[in-house]
Amino acid sequence: MLIDDFLSEYDFDERHAIDIAASPETIYQAAKQVDFSESFVVRWLLRLRGMSTTGLTLENFSYSRFKVLGEMPGKELLIGLAGRFWLPWGDLQKIDATNFREFEKAGYAKAVWNFSVSADGDVSHLTTETRIKCLDASSRRSFGFYWTFIQPFSALIRMEMLRAIKRHSEAT
Repeated sequence: MLIDDFLSEYDFDERHAIDIAASPETIYQAAKQVDFSESFVVRWLLRLRGMSTTGLTLENFSYSRFKVLGEMPGKELLIGLAGRFWLPWGDLQKIDATNFREFEKAGYAKAVWNFSVSADGDVSHLTTETRIKCLDASSRRSFGFYWTFIQPFSALIRMEMLRAIKRHSEAT
């Protein structure tokens, strides 16, 4: 999987999944095109973080400095980010698929977030996983403290996103 190629070693992770009665292709397209700002919960939580929520799709998530690191069409989409997430504005760094692996700046962390789809008969499984690698002991402590408080909200956003994708996929 792409997530393993870009960040096989990590300090923190979060994983969520949902079963959907639709083809992997339908789910994958919905995942890329669903406007997650339709969810009050997602919109509210991202606004609290100071992020814009207008037209919030995975295809245009890059305005928030998330960058598409890789894609296996119909199977997996991987986005990434580097910064000091525990600070109010995150001190987000410019990364792309080329320099993400080499980014090793002390005091920072890097994160990957994927959506992957697999089929099992008439049901498909949509999974999202987030991994965070802290680049030194200081950033690990700072992020760990931050993660204690933010993780439940991160989980809520991801579960809301999976439910939105499910609604759109099954309605197609």
